[in-house]
Amino acid sequence: MSDTPQTGSVTPQESEPLPPLRGELRTWTRDLAIALGLILVVMIFLFQPVKVEGTSMAPLLSDQEHIFINKIVYRFEPIDRGDVVVFWYPLDRSKSFIKRVVALPGETLEIRFGHVYVNGKEVAEPYVPANYLDGSSYGPVKIPEGNYFVMGDHRDSSNDSRVFGPVGRNFIYGKAVFAYWQVDHFGSLTGSSNSSTVNAAPR
Repeated sequence: MSDTPQTGSVTPQESEPLPPLRGELRTWTRDLAIALGLILVVMIFLFQPVKVEGTSMAPLLSDQEHIFINKIVYRFEPIDRGDVVVFWYPLDRSKSFIKRVVALPGETLEIRFGHVYVNGKEVAEPYVPANYLDGSSYGPVKIPEGNYFVMGDHRDSSNDSRVFGPVGRNFIYGKAVFAYWQVDHFGSLTGSSNSSTVNAAPR
C-alpha cells in the first residue's frame, strides 16, 4: 500500500504561531480608525446633527431637541406630503426652519377652521393633536410649481407658509430622520458635521 497521500487527502501542517500582542493592537487600531473614518464621512456627506429651537413642531419635536437630518435624500426621491423638512427661511437665509410639508407643487390648498384641504379633500393629519389646531382659515391658493406649502404641527404656535408663503425647492436642504436627544424622544422621525440650529419658529 502506497504511503503517498491520495487526492483529496490533507497533510498535517504545523500550527503558525499567534501574532504578538503588538501586532494585534496594531490591527485593532487600524480597523477602528477605518470605522471612525467611514462614520465621519457618512456624518459629513449624508447626515447633519441639528438642534431644534421652538415649539411649533410639538409634539413630534420639543424645544432644544437634537435630531439628525438627511442632506442628500431629496437627490434620489421626491419630497412628499407629510415629510418633515429643514429649509432656509425665505425671508432670511441665515436662518433655518423645520416644518412639515402639507401641499405639493400644483396642488390647491385651503384651510377651513384649522382643517387642511388639498384639491378639495381633507387631509388626514394624525400628527396634529386636536388641541393644537388654531381654528384659522386660509386660501384657497394654488401652490406654484417648484414650491411646497409647509406648516408646523403646533398650528397655533407656528410661523409657517401661512405667513411667509410657499417654500421653493431650492431652499429645502434636508429631511428630519432621527431624534437622538432627549432620550424620551429617541427614535426614527420617518414612517459640515458640526451641529447647527433650526428654528421651529413660534409666532
